[in-house]
Amino acid sequence: MTTTAPLLVPDFDNDAATGRRLAIIVSKGSLDMAYPGLILGNAALGEGVEVDLFFTFWGFDIITKGRMEHLTFSPVGNPATHIPAALAPLPGMATMATHMMHRSLHELDVPDVPEFLALIKAAGARLWACKLSADMNHLTQDDLWEGVDGILNASDFIERTDGAQLLFV
Repeated sequence: MTTTAPLLVPDFDNDAATGRRLAIIVSKGSLDMAYPGLILGNAALGEGVEVDLFFTFWGFDIITKGRMEHLTFSPVGNPATHIPAALAPLPGMATMATHMMHRSLHELDVPDVPEFLALIKAAGARLWACKLSADMNHLTQDDLWEGVDGILNASDFIERTDGAQLLFV
């Protein structure tokens, strides 16, 4: 005999002070992958949801001074770029794709990564750096964007966000 867990249906009719929490793990640091976590975090903050973002592995570039303003977008292996696969690896294609993405974001008034981080930080998000990623890259808190709340190991982040909805991007 198999048993099923009861169906959980979220109640979205509550006030902003619902106690809802969202933990986002940002694991990729390319330009196109920097935005999903920031956009989702910003949207959640706008709905009164408490937000923690944990930047790990390549996502660490998003919060590292000297790298955060130079994220790139590679069309290689990405069918969403609509660039023929044979052309994607050619010299200059990543530069062109990065430029096109920056232009598209600018036309939509989407802020660049440092400004977006500042906006979500000002709205109350907590930003955490992964200790393993910091150690692997020989980085300290001084190497990170000033709005990062601290460097945590994965266990501490899990404990800090106990009970939160979890997204991995």
